[in-house]
Amino acid sequence: MKLWGGRFAAGKRDSLFEKFSESFSRDQRLILYDLRVNQVYVRHLGAAGVLNSREVRQLNRGLESLQSYVQSHPRWAQGQSSEDVHTWVEARLERESGAVARKLRTGRSRNDLVATESRLFTKDVAFELMKASLALMESLAGVARKHLDVVMPGFTHLQPAQPILFSHYLLAYFEMFLRDFERFALVRTRADELPLGAGALAGTAFPLNRDGLARQLGFARVARNSLDATSDRDFVCELLFACTLAMNHLSRIAEDVIIYSSPAFGYVELDNRYATGSSLMPQKKNPDSLELIRGKAAGALGRLTGMLALLKGLPLAYNRDLQEDKQALFEGADAARDSLQLAARIVETLRVNRERMRAATEIGFLTATDIADELVRRGVPFGEAHERVGELVRLCVARKKTLAEITHDEARRIIPSWDGHLARVAASAERSVERRKATGGTARVQVSRQIRWAGQTISQLRKKISSLS
Repeated sequence: MKLWGGRFAAGKRDSLFEKFSESFSRDQRLILYDLRVNQVYVRHLGAAGVLNSREVRQLNRGLESLQSYVQSHPRWAQGQSSEDVHTWVEARLERESGAVARKLRTGRSRNDLVATESRLFTKDVAFELMKASLALMESLAGVARKHLDVVMPGFTHLQPAQPILFSHYLLAYFEMFLRDFERFALVRTRADELPLGAGALAGTAFPLNRDGLARQLGFARVARNSLDATSDRDFVCELLFACTLAMNHLSRIAEDVIIYSSPAFGYVELDNRYATGSSLMPQKKNPDSLELIRGKAAGALGRLTGMLALLKGLPLAYNRDLQEDKQALFEGADAARDSLQLAARIVETLRVNRERMRAATEIGFLTATDIADELVRRGVPFGEAHERVGELVRLCVARKKTLAEITHDEARRIIPSWDGHLARVAASAERSVERRKATGGTARVQVSRQIRWAGQTISQLRKKISSLS
């Protein structure tokens, strides 16, 4: 069955082109959306006088029967050879309801139908991604709350920089995934627009109540321009961008935990449920879950780039190129959702080695900036203080000592005012942390405030999720 076959003489079609052009293998995922849209559309065809009341009942019974069949047969699509999901529905509906099924297409096109279903899918999957982001934020905030007293090295250029609280580190990722949550929410809002009634490109000649269609399908508004409505895939790009940025954030935390869980660091250990071993080396515990997340981030970037390239040269309005959006849309959303959910479980079950983190703060001269700051408080210009402390670090390197191990006499050769207070400043990562009391800093008082704020934010987002359910 071809929905467009009348224009073409009967005859065998090239099987390669048939295989090349079919989309049923991908867009079958839209089946429940297709049935839902059709059920609403049938009622509106009745209201517009296209169908009589008997035909409306007949078609809706057929559509309900199809829905029941699909929901009770998980492999309903196996062995089917339809061109697309819309063709499959109409063919099956004709078997259920008779020739009246051919009236179903009145006043619409596959163009506005698939745009409507794609937007419904995007709204739903954006909501799932919001929930997955929130679950990860809850895991990060929960682990941060439990480890408020854990001090670790902070890094720049992957080199030891300054001491920070482990909780402060986790809350940095909380901020990233909060932004991702907000982006997914915005994507949902942007997709919340009804294309149905735009026809193939010029609108419909039948008196359809598009505002009523929008309300019954759960859309916030109606697309204003029929040309744009059928050819717009900005919402797909926006979802893929939000997924790509979230995957980039996931890739960053995955990279951190891969490094921090290696024996050379030993800051954290993955739960065995999220690690694998080696087929050759019996001792191995590999962070495969994190490596796969990191790898899937590359695919996310590829899908976004491909979708942008797909759209860049299309003339108005619909073009068959747009069929290719489904694979990117489905795979991109699935990968991001699954990765967010998995990351939440990994973070929640991390075993934290506070002693190893604390010991690591004694390596790399992490308190050097604190010494310079203290000299500034004594009236030394920061540029001079920076230079003197740099010379002190050079001396420590030459003598293979830490800042805590340098003697007063050695230190005074470079910093004449060196005393017991400066020695204590040099020796204490905890004091270094507690000095960073400015808003957003790593001092315990500030991180405690961040944790409280995170808890309040999570409560507000839970309410938002609940209101959208």
